[in-house]
Amino acid sequence: MLYRTNAKSLFITSALISWSLLLANVLLAAESMHRGSSNALNLPFVNNFLIVVFIISVFGFQRLSADNLKGIDFIGYLWNIFAKGGIAAYLSIALYMVYRVVTNYSSMQSPLLLHMVYQVNFGLLVLFLAKAFYVWRQLILYHKNKFIQIAWDWYEILLFATLVLTLLNFNYSSLIFLPLLGLIGLYTLFLCTNLKWVAYLTFNKKGRSLILLVAILLACYIFADFFHGFADSPLLVIDYSDVGFLLLAMFFVALYTFAAFLVALFSLPTSSVFEQKSEDLLNFQRLSQSIQQGQSEKQVYDMLFESTVKAADASAAWLEVFKGEKKEEVELCHQLTIEEEQIKRIRHLLLAYNIQHIDYINNNLDRNPGFRDLTLPWKSLIILPIKSKKHLFGVLYLLKDIEQGFDRETVNVLRTFTNQTILTIENLRLVHESLQNERYKEELKIASVVQDSLIPKKFPSDSWFEISTYAKAAKEVGGDFYDFLQLSESRIAIIIGDVSGKGISAAFHMAQMKGIFHGLMQQDMPPSEFMKQANSALSRCLEKTSFITSALYIIDYRMKGFMFARAGHCHTLYYNSMMDDTFYFQTDGLGLGIIRDKSYNNHVREMYYDYNPTDVMVIYTDGIVEARSPTNEEYGEDRLRYMLTQTYHLEAEDIKYAIINDLQDFTGPTENLYDDQTLLVIKFKPTQPSE
Repeated sequence: MLYRTNAKSLFITSALISWSLLLANVLLAAESMHRGSSNALNLPFVNNFLIVVFIISVFGFQRLSADNLKGIDFIGYLWNIFAKGGIAAYLSIALYMVYRVVTNYSSMQSPLLLHMVYQVNFGLLVLFLAKAFYVWRQLILYHKNKFIQIAWDWYEILLFATLVLTLLNFNYSSLIFLPLLGLIGLYTLFLCTNLKWVAYLTFNKKGRSLILLVAILLACYIFADFFHGFADSPLLVIDYSDVGFLLLAMFFVALYTFAAFLVALFSLPTSSVFEQKSEDLLNFQRLSQSIQQGQSEKQVYDMLFESTVKAADASAAWLEVFKGEKKEEVELCHQLTIEEEQIKRIRHLLLAYNIQHIDYINNNLDRNPGFRDLTLPWKSLIILPIKSKKHLFGVLYLLKDIEQGFDRETVNVLRTFTNQTILTIENLRLVHESLQNERYKEELKIASVVQDSLIPKKFPSDSWFEISTYAKAAKEVGGDFYDFLQLSESRIAIIIGDVSGKGISAAFHMAQMKGIFHGLMQQDMPPSEFMKQANSALSRCLEKTSFITSALYIIDYRMKGFMFARAGHCHTLYYNSMMDDTFYFQTDGLGLGIIRDKSYNNHVREMYYDYNPTDVMVIYTDGIVEARSPTNEEYGEDRLRYMLTQTYHLEAEDIKYAIINDLQDFTGPTENLYDDQTLLVIKFKPTQPSE
C-alpha cells in the first residue's frame, strides 16, 4: 500500500514537472519565432523527451488508480471515465472558445496565448486517454482467461514501445513504420471484441450506459477535431498530432467505446429476456429453500403463483388448492384479473370436455366452439395440475390475451416451477409429520423418502446407449444422487453428485441440487457453464461447512460424442473399444460451494470425447472405490478398472452386477459400508439410430 502511494506521488510530481518544462520551452520558442529571431530555440529532442515523460507519468498514475475499480458496478466504470476524463474534453473546448473570443475582441493574434491553450489541451487529452484506457482495460479483463491477460499485456508493451518513435523524433507515418502501426490497429480491433460485461447490464442500466458512451464518444471527437484542426499549423512550434502513441491510444479508446455502444444498443431488446431468466432462477431457488426457511404451504403457493405469472407474463390466472383427505373441498386461494363468474363458466366447460386435473394447453381458444361461446377476452390457456403420484395438491390456470401465448420454453419453465412446488410441499408435509412422531427416527425416515423420490427409478430407453444404475445409502439417508434430463430427441444430460455430510440436511441439499439442475438445464447450457452457475446458486444456500461434488455429462448421438465437466467428483472410468484400452479421464474440477465467488470459474474445465460403438463409461461416487475390506484395505481405482477390463464385453446391466458382486465379496459379509455407494454404467450400442 505504501509502495503504491509513493509511486502515485512520484508520477504526479514527474507529470507536473515535465509538463511545466515543456510549456516553458514551447513558450520561449514561440516568443523567439514571433520576434523573428534567428536564435529561436529549437530543441525537438528535449521536447520529445518531456512529452514521453509526461505521457508515461500520467498513464502510470492512472494504471495504479484503476486497480481500485473492482466489482460489477459497470455504470460506475463509465461514469468514472466521463466524470474524471470526459469532462476534460469539455474544458478543452471551453478553453478554446475563450481564446477565440479574446482574440476576436482584441483583433490581434497572441502566439503565447495560443500555445498556452494548445499545451493545456494536450495535458487534458493525455489525462482523458489515460483514464479511459485503463478503465477499458478493467472491463476487457472482466471474466478474463490467461490468453486475454497475455494478449493485453503484450498490447500495452507494443503501444508504449511506439513512444520510442517520438523520443527519437521518427515520423510514425513513414513507410517503414506503417505496417507495424497497421498490425497494432488490428490487435486493437481484436481486443475491442471483449465485451462480456455488457451482458450483465439490465435494461435500465443499458439505457444509462448508452448516454454515457455517447458522451465519451463526443469527448473523443472534440479532442480529435481540435488537434486535427491544428495539425501542421505554421503558428505552432510543436505538433502533437505527430505523436503516434496518442493516435493509437485515441483509436483504441474511441473504437472500444463505439463497440460497447453498438453491443449495448443491439442487445437492448433482449435484456428483458435475460432479466426474466434470472428472475425465474431466483424464484426457483426461493422455492427450493422454502423448507430450510421454515415457510408454510401457503407461502409456497404464494411464491408459485407470483413466479409463474411473471414467467408466463399471464394476463389472468387463478390457483385452486384442494383440502381434506378426499380432496372434496376446493379453495380458490389466488386470483388475478378474472371474475369468479368467468372461472365458474370455464370450469363447467372443462368438465364437459372431461378436462380435469391434467396438463392442458390451448393456444387458440377462438377456434374451439365452446370457448368461443364464452366470449372470453383471452386467447390462450394452460392448466398445470400440482400433483405427485399419490396426491393432488391443486391446479394452476394461466390465461393470455394473445394467440400462441405459451411456447415450449415457457411451458418447460412453468412445469419446472410446479414440479419444484410439488417436491417442496411434499417435503414440508413430511417434515411436519416427522415432528408429530418420535423426532429422530421419523426425520431419518422422511429424509429417506425424500431422497428416494429424488433419484429416478429408470432412465429413458434409447436406441443408441444402455444404462444401468445402482445406489445404496450407508445409513437411512445419504448424500449421493443422480438424475437425467432429456434436452432434445438426440441429447440427454446425466448428472451424478455427492453431498458432504449425511442425514436430513444432505437430503435437502440433494433436493436443491436437483432443482438447480432442472432449472438451469432448461436453458441447455454446456456443462462448464452449468457448474459455474450452480456454484453461484449453491453459495447462497449451502452452509459454510458444506459442499457438493458433481459431474455433468451431455450425450449427443447425432454428434456421436459427449461433453462433460466435473466439480471435484471422482474421475470417470472409460473403455475405448477402438483402442481396446481402459483408462480414467484426468480432468480438473473443484467441488461446488468450496469457493464462493467469481474465482471459482477458473477451476472448471470442460472436455469433449467422441465415443465408439460398444464403448463403456463407468460413473461412480467415492463410496465405491473407498469401500474397505475387513482388513481395512481400500477397494481402489485399480481394482475397479480391472473389473471393467474383464467385463466390458457384457451388457451394461451385467457389468454393473459384476462390479457390485466383486465389491461385496471384497467388503465381506458384514458389509462395512462407510459411505454411500452409487454406480452408473453406460454402454454405447453397436448400432446407432438412423438420423
